[in-house]
Amino acid sequence: MTNEELLKAAIKTALTDCGIEATDNEIVIERTKDEAHGDYATNVAMRLSKKAGKRPLDFANDLIAKISSDNIEKIEIAGPGFINFFLKKASLGSVINTIINMGAEYGQGAPKGKKINVEFVSANPTGDLHLGHTRGAALGDATANLYKKAGYDVTKEYYVNDCGNQVAHLGWSIRCRYHELYGEKCELGNDDYHGVSLIKIAEAIKEQYGDKYLVDNDESKAFFVRYGIDANLAGIKKDMADFGVVFDKFSYESDIRAGGAIEKTIEELKSKGYIYEQEGATFLKTTDFLDDKDRPIIKADGCYTYFMPDICYHYNKVDRGFDTLVDMLGADHHGYINRMKSALMMRGCSKNTLEVEIYQIVKVFKDGEEVKMSKRTGKAVSHRELVEEVGSDAVRYLFCERSGDAHLDFDMNLALSKSKDNPVYYAQYAHARCHSLLEMGKDIGVDPTGSKLSGSKESDILKQLAEFPSMILSAAEIRAPYKVANYIQKLASMIHEYYAATKIIDRNDIDGSKARLGLMLACKITLENALAILGVSAPDKM
Repeated sequence: MTNEELLKAAIKTALTDCGIEATDNEIVIERTKDEAHGDYATNVAMRLSKKAGKRPLDFANDLIAKISSDNIEKIEIAGPGFINFFLKKASLGSVINTIINMGAEYGQGAPKGKKINVEFVSANPTGDLHLGHTRGAALGDATANLYKKAGYDVTKEYYVNDCGNQVAHLGWSIRCRYHELYGEKCELGNDDYHGVSLIKIAEAIKEQYGDKYLVDNDESKAFFVRYGIDANLAGIKKDMADFGVVFDKFSYESDIRAGGAIEKTIEELKSKGYIYEQEGATFLKTTDFLDDKDRPIIKADGCYTYFMPDICYHYNKVDRGFDTLVDMLGADHHGYINRMKSALMMRGCSKNTLEVEIYQIVKVFKDGEEVKMSKRTGKAVSHRELVEEVGSDAVRYLFCERSGDAHLDFDMNLALSKSKDNPVYYAQYAHARCHSLLEMGKDIGVDPTGSKLSGSKESDILKQLAEFPSMILSAAEIRAPYKVANYIQKLASMIHEYYAATKIIDRNDIDGSKARLGLMLACKITLENALAILGVSAPDKM
């Protein structure tokens, strides 16, 4: 158990002895900012004094008389009823042994017995990924990693929109490039795709199939669409793999349309009275739940709106046994949230079954100027180009460093710099520094007990290390990878400051050196585990 968990358990037992039943959420443990006020503090006496029918100060005195723990050195009351805890040094230092023994499992939460589906990126397979997809990939993958670390059963999913006008235009565009290879002139429309990548796709078709698809018919039309989707999706999968993102499942809109799910779902919703017709179109009564207006699911021309297969796809995820569905969506999808929540509620789901994380746009800057166009292609900077330019680690870290609902200005110069101003370099250098120290002192060995660590900087580091598991749980609860980045920066700063102020390896003080090296090993492991959540490497050398 962590120090916070031990204190919570002791407080909860004391509350029970006082006749007060409290939930874990009602018992808040915080690290103190000033060591003169102890190691940890709680305001539980003030929060629950009304339940006890006493003044906070009197209730605090009652509580500390009943709190018992071998880990506590002393307890003090401050102000109107704050309770400050001073832990025994051995208790603070015990986290080192825990971290070393658990290794990569440190911070891993107990199984929660809940399945969570995190769907992200889901770019139409019609071309290169843009920087919005990059941010969605970084945040989505880190969110899924957070959930896994917290103890949830997580599936990372990509939904392939392989139907509709966009893929039809893709097929036509490839068909035109293919015909051009045989000397035919073909003009692309404004809604068609003009990217040079389609020429390469057409060349691959010619090499593999020759002139087989020069005749325009239903077979060739379907072929160009399918070949284009598969080729672009293969490129997306490679780009994501190069970015450290591997999806557990790909679901296809075409499968939903072909399987009769749409017709079955419409009949189900109609039987519940949630469907009506107006001016030739068919509408869903989403205003019966959370939406501000009813939404069409079949247009007047008889075609389904994009909303209808999306409903079936979300129903499919529920049918697969997921307790929570998390959709990572771009800034233009705010209106999507309540309509889809409403559709799920028609199925009997809670409004919290679907959680949507909206992420804002990304702007890229270099040498103080915004970079809008790629010098290579003359178009907007793509995901692939940015990752090639500055590296996956820098992009993933800096894209996760801020909350997704905040606009992101990405400074390429900063991402490439090797200085403390670059957060990812600063964090990775802290890890490399720990590794270097351990290599230098490998003949000395490590003391995992932490019993000889008594300095204030050491105590601060120990408390930061002990906070890792609870940070994971709180960050996962609100899907906040930026909290992991904040944690990393704080720990890295402590390591660098400790290194500057302390002779960690002192061959005139072997026992002390062993203890300090034990602390560095615990720091190294914890940094690795935290960086892994963000999908960032932990190099041994910089």
